[in-house]
Amino acid sequence: MDVREYRKNGYLISTDKARLNLALIHRYLSEESYWAAGRRRDTVSRSIEHSMCFGVYEEEGEQVGFARVVTDYATFAWLCDVFVLSPYQGKGLGKWLVRTVVEYPDLQGVKRILLGTRDAHTLYRAFGFEDSKAGRWMERPMAP
Repeated sequence: MDVREYRKNGYLISTDKARLNLALIHRYLSEESYWAAGRRRDTVSRSIEHSMCFGVYEEEGEQVGFARVVTDYATFAWLCDVFVLSPYQGKGLGKWLVRTVVEYPDLQGVKRILLGTRDAHTLYRAFGFEDSKAGRWMERPMAP
């Protein structure tokens, strides 16, 4: 996957895994998220290694958000581990991050993007995700 970068209002989204702050990502996922509480650092590292990743950064380079996509690039993608650190929420970064992911060139043509959420249904609905009968799971069917 080629590295791509997007800039907006003093922030950057990058697909460059070398920029990712593994310690920050692990701390957030294992200590602050409800979906990955207690996740081990080596598990986080392996998941990043085998996924498409999007980091959100301040102009100065500090990481403030993250999203990960597990995909076969053809029929299925799972959007997961999406977060923006608390001090940076309310600035539109989460919306920009999700839009960047769903519009990412390598994911165009993927039949279905799936995600799980307990509390962000409204955010994801704005990007075409629909509620499923399975509770917290949502999916975004793509055009054939």
